[in-house]
Amino acid sequence: MNTVGMRLVEGLHARGVEVVFGIPGVHTVEMYRGLSGSPVRHVTARHEQGCAFMADGYARATGKPGVALVITGPGLTNAITAMAQAREDSIPMLVISGVNRRGSLGKGWGLLHELPDQQAMIATLCPTRRITDPSQVAETLDWAFATMTTGRPGPVHIEVPTDVMPMECAALPAPSPLPTRPAAKGLEQAAELLNAAADVVILAGGGTRGQEAALKALAERLDAPVIQTVNARGMMHHHPLTVPASPSLSSVRDLIHSAARVLAIGTEFGWTDYDMYVVGDLPARPDMIRIDACAEQLARLPAALTLQGDAGATMAALLPHLTAKQASGPARAAANRDKARAELAQLDPLMPNRLTMVEVVRAALPGCLIVGDSTQAIYAANLFYDHDRPGGFFNAATGYGALGYGPGAAVGASIGTPGAKVVCLIGDGGLQFSPGELRTAVDEKLPITFLVWNNAAYNEIADAMRAANTEVIGCHPSPLNMEPFAAACDLPYTSAPLDPEALHWALSQPHDGPRLIEVRVRA
Repeated sequence: MNTVGMRLVEGLHARGVEVVFGIPGVHTVEMYRGLSGSPVRHVTARHEQGCAFMADGYARATGKPGVALVITGPGLTNAITAMAQAREDSIPMLVISGVNRRGSLGKGWGLLHELPDQQAMIATLCPTRRITDPSQVAETLDWAFATMTTGRPGPVHIEVPTDVMPMECAALPAPSPLPTRPAAKGLEQAAELLNAAADVVILAGGGTRGQEAALKALAERLDAPVIQTVNARGMMHHHPLTVPASPSLSSVRDLIHSAARVLAIGTEFGWTDYDMYVVGDLPARPDMIRIDACAEQLARLPAALTLQGDAGATMAALLPHLTAKQASGPARAAANRDKARAELAQLDPLMPNRLTMVEVVRAALPGCLIVGDSTQAIYAANLFYDHDRPGGFFNAATGYGALGYGPGAAVGASIGTPGAKVVCLIGDGGLQFSPGELRTAVDEKLPITFLVWNNAAYNEIADAMRAANTEVIGCHPSPLNMEPFAAACDLPYTSAPLDPEALHWALSQPHDGPRLIEVRVRA
């Protein structure tokens, strides 16, 4: 007999799922029965938050939805932080959980893992459905994958009652074809505005991920500098038109305001990207042209023209309507790169050194993925950094800003890109949020370098307290003793000073599985 839980796994595989991240429990045994003999790989996390962070990292590295399996109640609530991070960064993630038996819901009987209304809680965060009958399995999976991959991507939740999970379930029909995201309409009007402009600046957001060729062709046709938000970094590496710098920097804002026309593609104008220093406004011009898959995002800000459609398809469809420009694009981009980098030292004299350490990672491990946590070196790189792999630089330090993101996301990214080098750049504080996921990297023999920026403090918060002229409290928890911690995790350990040459040497040493390199930073 094939149960609902078994058919769920079968349905995931039919929709292209190759790996799931989970922690088993008594409420999800039937899904694990389905995993037995299935081509779908299961990766065991150490905490459900880690499961969902792994799904996030996998999705960012592959462009495919990440899937997490968690138990009823605490399993799901543990995953909520990671689901919120995925929502803020538009990452497709499917979380499947149990829920107590149908007849008990809302009764408050005190059953194992019981919540008053689990589905209502999740509904405030993301779309959610409950399977109450075996006949609903296929249609619910079709709904989930369509929801994740059309419009604005994000997390989706499915819950299955414990009395439905073991029910007999007939063979599932073939998955319904996923709806396509077409190019936007109104291309002729957009082309007219762009062709008439003396010069153009492009703002590229996370919605352009995976569309480097279309973005490059469009930029070259318009001779337009391309300013990249954090979620767009890695595209157009070392290109004369690239400006891999935060629009929170005053120099980058000057470039935006000086352009005759701004074309914003796949960016939601999030405040942590566009006003990190809380100046109080966004450099979002009311005469800009916006391309985005999400109608709600397009309605948030005034614009001369909004085009709702897939970013890649719209850029490709727009290109033939455009007249080639000669607007000194490379010179404008180069001048702005120089100004943006110089501005880092004005913000903090130590910031250029922090950026250099990230650039050392790129130099020592070309083409690696850098998965960042909220730590000072990542903050610097988010302001200015040109990565050499499309989609290979991402972190949780903008948007929702969840500490402890790095280890799980690095595991997911590594699972999704076999053979690629992955660096998890994390602070000593963030590491203590999710140290268990390093053991998952060991179990899976993943080539991840856990690069720990150890300043023995939540130093960014301490600086903020000092700037606010208040006593620094709670910012100096004792750090892990990294060498014995690495040994406890069965990880090779290296200590490196805050020195580019020493770090380059440490990173360049050959390794097969995961390892830990500690960079000792004096606060």
